Amino acid sequence: MAVLSIQSHVVFGYAGNTAAVFPMQRLGHEVWAINTVEFSNHTGYGAWKGKVLGADLAADLVTGLEERNALVRCEAVLSGYLGDASVAMAIVDAVKKVRSKSPNAIYACDPVMGDIGRGFYVKPDIPGIFKKELIPLADIITPNRFELDAITGISTQNMADTLKAIKILHEMGPSIVLVTSYKEKEGELSMIASDKNEIYKITTPELPFSKNVAGTGDMTTAVFLSRYLETKELKKTLELCTASVFGILEASFKSADTKSAMPVELKIIDNQKELGSPSYSFKAEKITA
Repeated sequence: MAVLSIQSHVVFGYAGNTAAVFPMQRLGHEVWAINTVEFSNHTGYGAWKGKVLGADLAADLVTGLEERNALVRCEAVLSGYLGDASVAMAIVDAVKKVRSKSPNAIYACDPVMGDIGRGFYVKPDIPGIFKKELIPLADIITPNRFELDAITGISTQNMADTLKAIKILHEMGPSIVLVTSYKEKEGELSMIASDKNEIYKITTPELPFSKNVAGTGDMTTAVFLSRYLETKELKKTLELCTASVFGILEASFKSADTKSAMPVELKIIDNQKELGSPSYSFKAEKITA
């Protein structure tokens, strides 16, 4: 079985498919990657080369898979950074085609739009496309806190607000919500996962990065999806995902050049053992809504 991953790609560094494909492969999944943009590096560097590849190419590649009768082997579709709103419709069509051939296939949507401190870094029409087209189609959605607020219109200042926002996301369609960044105390960072019936929070130390690290959300969604396909258990998936992500982030932090002005890149390949056999173990706490 395979995962169809439709998102951006960078030649140098880690973001989009570059951050997502290898972790899924390392965890035992065949991955069919369709790139929505092809950039030399992620945009956090301030300058890059390359271009948006557009919806026509994505749709054409999916048609090619359909003609090979490959979609029957697809167990999940994963989407991330769009680059252009038209790509969303190619993703909608891809999900529908996959589900027509593989009815139990899961669609995991990472609604990449922005982050706290940076604000929105996508075109103005992208947030609306996520809300109207992709989120209602998704089984799993993985917003960070900024994206959670942007989608739901709630300023999540505390756990009660966050749970209200999660409920709104469930009402929009997804059966599983993973909030990838929730901060309750200084020095700690949490993820919250909900499947409508149960809600879990898991907390790790917050690593003192001096700048945002690109690709973290892409990697997190890929690992979460991989582990969910394996376990079908929300709590276990959250614990395994958190352990792997923290292990790679800690290794990336420790190896970063603190004197360099360049962005910190994820050290996924050097620390790939963290994907299969994480160094850390974190326990998820059940939350009562």
